[in-house]
Amino acid sequence: MISFSRKHMNSRLPALALLLLFAFVCQADQKPKTGTIVSMESVDCGTKKDGKKTTSLTCQQYLVHTDTTEYQIRQKKPEAQEILHANTQIEFTLDKDKMKFKVNGKKYEYLVVGTSALGAK
Repeated sequence: MISFSRKHMNSRLPALALLLLFAFVCQADQKPKTGTIVSMESVDCGTKKDGKKTTSLTCQQYLVHTDTTEYQIRQKKPEAQEILHANTQIEFTLDKDKMKFKVNGKKYEYLVVGTSALGAK
């Protein structure tokens, strides 16, 4: 019985090593990308109910261009109403559905709500 479990464990070891190597390579690929905030618009992002009164909430949605991709990003919370200016250069990283970047030394995290490929210039 002991030899069976050791044999079984030895067959899993290469798979585990390969999985860890793949995870390390994926993590190392998170090099910052550069882009430009092209435009901003206010979009509806839900409602807030305060007693009998219902208020429509708006979020800022930005269009970010890189050399090859266009990203539509939106604030995570409607309460964060800081405006980012158009033509601002940013250096960002993507983490699942989030874009993280800094502008003027302040960190931001926005939701990626859409992407599309840009045509060749």
